[in-house]
Amino acid sequence: MLPALFVSHGAPNLILYDGPVRRFFSSLGDQFERPRAIVSISAHWEARTPTVNASTQPKTIHDFFGFEPPLYEMSYPAPGAPDLARQVEHLLAGAGMRVALDTARGLDHGVWTPLMLMYPQADIPLTQVSVQPFESTQHHFLIGQALRELRRDGVLVLASGNATHNLREMQPEDAEPPDWVSAFALWLRGAIAGAKTGELLDYREIAPYAAKNHPTAEHFLPLFAAVGAGTPGVPGRLLHASISRGVLAMDAYAFD
Repeated sequence: MLPALFVSHGAPNLILYDGPVRRFFSSLGDQFERPRAIVSISAHWEARTPTVNASTQPKTIHDFFGFEPPLYEMSYPAPGAPDLARQVEHLLAGAGMRVALDTARGLDHGVWTPLMLMYPQADIPLTQVSVQPFESTQHHFLIGQALRELRRDGVLVLASGNATHNLREMQPEDAEPPDWVSAFALWLRGAIAGAKTGELLDYREIAPYAAKNHPTAEHFLPLFAAVGAGTPGVPGRLLHASISRGVLAMDAYAFD
């Protein structure tokens, strides 16, 4: 059974330059069986209710500005997965959620940045679920629980955000992380390795420097969908750890 993944996607220009995160993503697709389809939960699609991408051929969205010109010419033409989208809609509705389908949505860089490196052929059918920034960690955990059964059918649940995400504090690329970043990342690794789901869900009150590392929650919420899609009581596995721009912990986890 495929794991559920949480990855820190970082800035879209990581595709352009060699570095630890780019090398990690380039090897990640070879670490487990090739999925028949992908369901992604990205920090860069926000909606008030869970919304599922049912596009037959989602366009590549360049939802950023001020980056290198070649990024705006990149395309990730993966086929959509409308049948899977309707299955996701059914699963989420069965969990008591009000769900919407969107047939016009494209793929934001939280999805195509890692996938362009993981599966550069862009030939795996793909759908996406929005995050709800005004909803709780528990809400996103329930989304993951509803998607868990898809893993048995060869579907990769890929949650994309960032382990830490305070862009106002960004530093030069080779800067050492401040204590408040290191303390939060260390706490997160321990909570995931110890399968401490309750503590993770209550991170805002428990984790050191939680608000400093996540002034807004949207880049952390995908993690809880990945946790929910994992097997209850089974610890998550740290797949990658590095720091970008001093304050972006680029940790990635697998939940079996």
